[in-house]
Amino acid sequence: MTNETYTVTGMTCGHCAASVREELEEIAGVTGVEVTVDSGTVEVTSEAPLDRADVERAVTEAGYQLV
Repeated sequence: MTNETYTVTGMTCGHCAASVREELEEIAGVTGVEVTVDSGTVEVTSEAPLDRADVERAVTEAGYQLV
């Protein structure tokens, strides 16, 4: 298992967090996503290291920006 923490800008509420979580959970191998809106952090647990481009695509699809 791999844990990575990312910073995402633009999230302001629970709906934002749910959108980001939903998109990230669609990446193959992702087993968990924990979003903290206040700090803008997203912790992703996966079976193997993720390609940052895949994470960035998912966050962008949700309408936010990966820092």
